[in-house]
Amino acid sequence: MRKVAIIGAGPTGIYTFFSLLKNKTPVAVSVYEQAPEAGVGMPYSDEENSRMMLANIASIEIPPIFSTYIDWLRRQSEAHLARYGVEHASLHVRQFLPRILLGEYFRDQFLELVAQAKKQGFNVEVHESCLVTDLQATADGVRLWAQGEAVPHLFDLAVIATGHVWPDEDAATHSYFPSPWSGLMEAHIPAGKVGIMGTSLSGLDAAMAVVIQHGEFIEDDDEHCRFILDEQSTALNIVLMSRSGILPEADFYCPIPYEPLLVATEQAINDEIAAGSDGLLDRVFGLMMEEIERADSTWSERISLNTLDADSFANTWFSDRKENNPFSWAEANLQEVERNKRDKRTVLWRYAILRLHEAVQEIVPHLNEQDSKRFDAGLARVFIDNYAAIPSQSIRRLLALREAGIISILTLGQDYELDVKEHQTVIAAQGDRYEFDVFIDARGQKALKTKDLPFPTLRQQLAANGDDIPDVGDDYTLLEPACARGRIGFGALPYLMHDQPFVQGLTVCAQIGAAIAKALSNPALRPRRKLPFWDE
Repeated sequence: MRKVAIIGAGPTGIYTFFSLLKNKTPVAVSVYEQAPEAGVGMPYSDEENSRMMLANIASIEIPPIFSTYIDWLRRQSEAHLARYGVEHASLHVRQFLPRILLGEYFRDQFLELVAQAKKQGFNVEVHESCLVTDLQATADGVRLWAQGEAVPHLFDLAVIATGHVWPDEDAATHSYFPSPWSGLMEAHIPAGKVGIMGTSLSGLDAAMAVVIQHGEFIEDDDEHCRFILDEQSTALNIVLMSRSGILPEADFYCPIPYEPLLVATEQAINDEIAAGSDGLLDRVFGLMMEEIERADSTWSERISLNTLDADSFANTWFSDRKENNPFSWAEANLQEVERNKRDKRTVLWRYAILRLHEAVQEIVPHLNEQDSKRFDAGLARVFIDNYAAIPSQSIRRLLALREAGIISILTLGQDYELDVKEHQTVIAAQGDRYEFDVFIDARGQKALKTKDLPFPTLRQQLAANGDDIPDVGDDYTLLEPACARGRIGFGALPYLMHDQPFVQGLTVCAQIGAAIAKALSNPALRPRRKLPFWDE
């Protein structure tokens, strides 16, 4: 019986296990999870999230395991759902619910996976509160060292499914948190000046983690929301900040699964890639323009789409929000989005951009240096803003905090200085100075490199081969060193972001898990991508 190690029992690890089970051939599976409970995943764990934090994905988008998320929810008792402020009668497939509740779903599905695998003849071992300390690719298989064990175990396939990587809680102090997942959930944040770097959902989540210590939200059935501040917390003042100072828009209604693109098809994108790197970005932007024009000619005419290029499109995309008060814009956008959801109306230009981001992502590793920088500064920002639209309830709560006079937004501009001191953090921007008693860095996951790998022997093997970034095949297993081919699956998203800047979400986790599972019987030898030589 072939032996498989899955390192990390979050969504990627779970979908990999599920795909192995669907292959029918019994294997021996050892699951290693450093957290106390396997099957939850850091983004959805009780320790790393508050009940105010919402998952940015609904049941209709989540790849099912043994049951869909909505069916699992409907089997839960009313009393259990009420703990999360969820009403049984109001459940629907497009609903955004607390992350912790989604973590319960994954834990339940994982336990069912273990049970079903054993019934099908799989040998299964689950190691919880167990840190994998090292990996080594050899001609005989993959050696794996677990914490507290002097002798390594040998596996035919080792799957790195370690998920996002945030600074340790040890890096946090009483006045500075390097991420919202570095001790913030357990910390007491006094009522004072709180600065939060980031205006995306992570920034809003950090704000929610703070304010819930100083008051409560009153959310009515008619979607009204207000915040009641505790009398002893009147000094609480939260500032969200970013270079642009703009807020994300609310998640919008659209058909799911996505309708196919008509112009920027997979074949059309591949043809442009085959035509060469020079001019690739502009040629593909031409496909985008035609796709958007076909989808929504009225909007295309309104923004003079035919006068824009791959650089100026982003400025036009954000111009209205930059010219308006962010809270006024958020309120107007919320009303529009909620009206469209009730009417099941799709804003066609938004939907076109949403479907384009994964198609256009395929050109990223083939861009020349100049166009790579242009893409990051322009179209990448548009795509991220579009697919990272956030739950309406998060916008509603933000507006309630604004109404209560607790929160504001600071536009930093491109040049600012951040000075983290022992007892406060100081921001200098555009000639002004801002001091904060507590500061939370809520910017997103950064792309990681070989040097960041927590497995020293594997890190040395990759570095010796000259791989600054792990190079993977179509099945997401390492291509180098040669002894790792088909043997080490690389499903850790931060290491894949260099050439897949939009790699995110549970759908991607399921796709990666399915690809890696195939490597056990049919390893791929073709590179999934070719990295630009200037990638840093």
